[in-house]
Amino acid sequence: MQNNAKIDPVVVATTVTAAAGSSASGDFRDSRAQQEADQAARYRLVIEEGPLAGSFIYKTLDRVTGEVVKQLPREQVVEMMRAAAYNAGAVIDTRA
Repeated sequence: MQNNAKIDPVVVATTVTAAAGSSASGDFRDSRAQQEADQAARYRLVIEEGPLAGSFIYKTLDRVTGEVVKQLPREQVVEMMRAAAYNAGAVIDTRA
């Protein structure tokens, strides 16, 4: 490698052309991003204490309708956890 290498700056000319129906600021992209942000803000994560000590229930709620969109663990598993005979891992019988 040469120590006396010379680097010349390169000037690049840029031209901004706005498409019909949109502005150079990217209104289409901004409005789409805004729509996605609004949709994401519609949901809320709620963490509740489960029926067993140290267990938690994670719910995604729709702020507009109040509906539970998703719940982990599922309601059926929470009902099993409330049963007195429930032990973790007792759902699957691995004995042959």
